[in-house]
Amino acid sequence: MTIDVVLGLQWGDEGKGKIVDYLAPQYHIVARFQGGPNAGHTLKFDGKHFVLHTIPSGIFREELINVIGNGVVIDPVTLVKEMAVLDEVRLDYQDRLLVAKKAHLILPTHRYLDKLSEVSKGEDKIGSTLRGIGPTYMDKTGRNALRVGDILQPDFKTRYEALRNKHLQIAKIYPETAFDLATEEKKWFDCINRLKEMRIIDGAYYINNALERGKKVLAEGAQGSMLDIDFGTYPYVTSSNTITAGVCTGLGVAPSKIGEVIGITKAYCTRVGSGPFPTELHDEMGEMLRNEGHEFGSTTGRPRRCGWLDLPQLKYTVMLNGVTQLAVTKMDVLDRFPEIKVATHYRHDGVITQEVPYDLCDPNIKPLYIGLEGWNESLDGVNKYQDLPERALHYLTTIEDYLQVPVTMVSTGPERKKLLLN
Repeated sequence: MTIDVVLGLQWGDEGKGKIVDYLAPQYHIVARFQGGPNAGHTLKFDGKHFVLHTIPSGIFREELINVIGNGVVIDPVTLVKEMAVLDEVRLDYQDRLLVAKKAHLILPTHRYLDKLSEVSKGEDKIGSTLRGIGPTYMDKTGRNALRVGDILQPDFKTRYEALRNKHLQIAKIYPETAFDLATEEKKWFDCINRLKEMRIIDGAYYINNALERGKKVLAEGAQGSMLDIDFGTYPYVTSSNTITAGVCTGLGVAPSKIGEVIGITKAYCTRVGSGPFPTELHDEMGEMLRNEGHEFGSTTGRPRRCGWLDLPQLKYTVMLNGVTQLAVTKMDVLDRFPEIKVATHYRHDGVITQEVPYDLCDPNIKPLYIGLEGWNESLDGVNKYQDLPERALHYLTTIEDYLQVPVTMVSTGPERKKLLLN
């Protein structure tokens, strides 16, 4: 068997959680392969609203195994809080939530360093969520980090103290910032004890053995492709590989094991935090998109920056990921727009191109748009893809023709049932 992939094609917040939740019954295992609690995957069904930061979005399907892969960085405090929410709704998940031994741990001092570093940057801050993600990945590549498997070792406390003390030495280069380390450490170790009670596995063997036994596996990405550490809008990126290649390193599977790649895009663009955003709108249209789409970060609560769909950017991430099918979310947000613009090219240094320039921070990069007529009617009562208004179908066909990838799913609302299949 091969492993199918769901990931975001923009700057995150594309609605991956809902798509994973919908697809999950077709699989035996859902596995997160990268990122950490800076992700926020929102699910809404049966009148309830959930936001998952670390736990895979298949957890609400009671027959499924959910794996937190080795490419994920885990804050035990955040993880235990999420499990507490599952306990409140009496979800049976204890035997279905597995954690890879080689996943790395976020320490309290990682969050402290994250805060110190971001505050010191002033106006040049990169928009970190202050969850300790960057410092944890830095320790990972610096070969200093602690992993989930280490909590089972007799000298874990000694290893922890050595890394904590190193962090405190580094912290001395920054101006002091309030941080109650003693309180945070107590919470952290309480949650480490809870983590010890979970099913801790050798992730790579588990996933590959499952594939050999014919089990169907869905890999769930976090953030978005434009935040990839190598191919995103550097330095305004996350610290992991958010593209399909990250599945291989984040779960321990060979490239030949990748099957379908389902890329998720909003019907428009958003971004949280700092960094370049060529199609961003600073006028009443941008504000209308924000209000219609309720665009506020599920992890940070920050208002999202909003703009028109950027097709050259999507073509770039379709290429990077090997996308085989598209899911377009939040189509209903555009219901009331008489005209919808779509960027088809960039003008840069006097050249018109469909390629994403090396440095999108360059203020001389200008998107070129086409205008499409809006459908000016609610999609709320539409239950079949073919019953979408003609102008909505034309909008989707425009995307398909440009990207040369079929649109197979369209989301017309946050609820589980608001999904049209093509």
